[in-house]
Amino acid sequence: MFLFTLLRALRPRQWLKNFALFAPILLTGQLFNPFLFILTCKAFITFCLLSSANYLFNDVLDRAKDRKHPFKRFRPVASGKISIPFALLCSGSLVVAGLSLSLTVNTSFFFMSLLFILLAFTYTLFLKHMAVVDILTIALAYFLRVYAGEAATGYHLSIWISLAVFSLSLFLAIGKRRAELTLIQNYAGTNPKDTRATLGHYSERLLDTYTAMFANSTWITYAFYTFLEKPPQSKWAYRVFLDDLFPADRKWLMATIPIVLYGIMRYMQLIYEGKGESPEQILTSDIPLMSTVILWGVFVIGVIYGIGG
Repeated sequence: MFLFTLLRALRPRQWLKNFALFAPILLTGQLFNPFLFILTCKAFITFCLLSSANYLFNDVLDRAKDRKHPFKRFRPVASGKISIPFALLCSGSLVVAGLSLSLTVNTSFFFMSLLFILLAFTYTLFLKHMAVVDILTIALAYFLRVYAGEAATGYHLSIWISLAVFSLSLFLAIGKRRAELTLIQNYAGTNPKDTRATLGHYSERLLDTYTAMFANSTWITYAFYTFLEKPPQSKWAYRVFLDDLFPADRKWLMATIPIVLYGIMRYMQLIYEGKGESPEQILTSDIPLMSTVILWGVFVIGVIYGIGG
């Protein structure tokens, strides 16, 4: 029972964010390279350990405010099921384990991992109390995951997909704040400032403007990536279709633009229903959105590793 409580405190559902480390090998046609795949798996585990270390540290610092939150009050530390000394001990142990594992990947990835955990702890201590800066920091943490995957493998993404990733990171971070504000306002007697100080500095109109801005920039930069970049070539591509019907240089990734548009629109719908406080929770609970992500992945793999470009 205690192990289950500890697992809850580690927030394994949040580990879904760390699949972003696979983006470099997926989008450069190297997903089936055994050596790079193993390196990326090590990188994934590293970031899972470091992320959980920060979640425990955050829960210790925020335990008083979490007790005033309609849902966060059930977290193991806030509810008293896990003691503060034990939570801090586990947090420190996970940091040591994560950074030690990162050294088995390469030096560049170690420094990216160190930067990630320092950013996470700094956010928990200071930056999350500063309006706008808190959103930028959350987005940067998403973005760092992708570049940590690059550091681990040595394969780099194009500038357009990098801009799309950064726009998506901002979109998710702002959506998290917008849904959190909607959720708190729906609970009588709960003041947004009591659960997160920065919520008092965000109006609904401001967050709506931010959301629309980065929703647009996400799909536009992604569209530019599919239109302007040379189709990725994979030596694992298997030309199961006739060349005269499906030429490899036709930039077939453009066909995924409608899927991305639907995903953004669906996520925005959930945000305004107050369900976007935790992006990974939405992804695992909303069937249409989860299906959209899976469909996008199937299309991308089919284009890069099936059609061949």
